[in-house]
Amino acid sequence: MTETATPDNNIAAPAPREIVYRHRVVTRLTHWINALCFTLLLMSGLQILNAHPALYWGQFGADNDTAFIEFFAARPDGGELAGFTRIGPITIETTGLFGVSNDSDGDVRVIAMPGWATIPTNRDLATGRRWHFFFAWLFVINGLVAVGASLLNGHLRRDLLPERRELRPRHILHDLWNHARLKLPKGDAAKRYNVLQKGAYLGVGLLLVVMIMTGLTMSPGINASAPWMLDLFGGRQSARTIHFLAASATVAFVVVHLAMVLLAGPINEIRSMITGRFVVPPEDKS
Repeated sequence: MTETATPDNNIAAPAPREIVYRHRVVTRLTHWINALCFTLLLMSGLQILNAHPALYWGQFGADNDTAFIEFFAARPDGGELAGFTRIGPITIETTGLFGVSNDSDGDVRVIAMPGWATIPTNRDLATGRRWHFFFAWLFVINGLVAVGASLLNGHLRRDLLPERRELRPRHILHDLWNHARLKLPKGDAAKRYNVLQKGAYLGVGLLLVVMIMTGLTMSPGINASAPWMLDLFGGRQSARTIHFLAASATVAFVVVHLAMVLLAGPINEIRSMITGRFVVPPEDKS
């Protein structure tokens, strides 16, 4: 006698996946162009920094002036060569990363930034400047396209500007608590940005504007045609320092952004930024 299995009517069928169209074509294209440009700008910028790895406040910056941030090599107590980073009164050893590092052949190099982090990998200021100049203008043009499209299609107003209720302290603290517990939004909440995401995207947009303006302030041609920019940033060397700090803050944003993508599900998140389609995580049934 053969037994036949009967279906268990008490087992609920899995709910169908909800797929929404999350990102428009222009948003996806400008996002990836921004990612490419910023990566190459960062690497070429570090190549430029290698030429004089010290940052100052004020109108001038020379070898005898006290640097605000400095990357250098030294032999402490006459020992082995080591790399150091000094920020204000604080000096920390950064051998292998900043000041002293090994090249691809394993040889020790006295250089502020390691070769793997710069374009080109060898010390070449002229080529680094050409890369930086080209991708800076591509970055600006792409940014203008992104902002213009966001204004025209309502992306800025609809998705990025916080609503009044989201700016209440209780609402902000609630989102902060959820992020601290790594409790990511699901269901309808996952279809829109929360107030922390909106603040982060608007904040990084401001950082990019600061980077562009300080980059222009370091140009002698811009200094001649718009000297007010030197006054705005307190001099060319201050503009250079602010440029570096804004870039560093943007790198921190990118690190957090990538971490959140990994936590939220990289396949779904990356697919939504390639195809525009996003699978909404279902709410917990509890």
